[in-house]
Amino acid sequence: MKIVALAGSVVGKKTLTVMNYVAQKIATDFSEIDFELIELAKKDIQFSDGRNYLEYSGDTLEVTTKIMAADALIIGSPIFQAAIPGSVKNILDLLPEKALRDKVVSLVITAGSPKHYLVAEMQLKPILAYMKAQVLPEIVFVEGQDLYRNEIINHDIIFRLDKLVEDTVLMVETFKILRQKQEDALF
Repeated sequence: MKIVALAGSVVGKKTLTVMNYVAQKIATDFSEIDFELIELAKKDIQFSDGRNYLEYSGDTLEVTTKIMAADALIIGSPIFQAAIPGSVKNILDLLPEKALRDKVVSLVITAGSPKHYLVAEMQLKPILAYMKAQVLPEIVFVEGQDLYRNEIINHDIIFRLDKLVEDTVLMVETFKILRQKQEDALF
């Protein structure tokens, strides 16, 4: 199983702090999983111009190829100005229309205000559904007050992140079994 996680913020530390916790949880509890955390702040990603993702080069090709090869994607995204950031949207724009078919996608959202909770529901989930992703229904929403000095201080957030990781792995395993049953039924 291959899981790729994106830390979708190119500024600040909140999203990266939460995604580092996710990476640590996977390394500790699911060490057999091929996992990679990609920090978009450390990548030089080109803007999508409609080309096939294989026609790009450098970091753009590397990141999109890793997403395409993954069984699951965990997106960590901040909310800026009541919207997902361009860095996250650009990654999705670089991928083919049905790039996320049969991929499990989990969402971790960081924001400074509880008023931004619906941004993921109204902006990100419809894009992922259009791309045919199997999106986990539970979103982990982390406010600024849940973090202190680059550490998660809200135990409920830690519990929910643990559950998100477990559910992501379980969902990937479940979909593999279902797909195998479908293939077996055809032959």
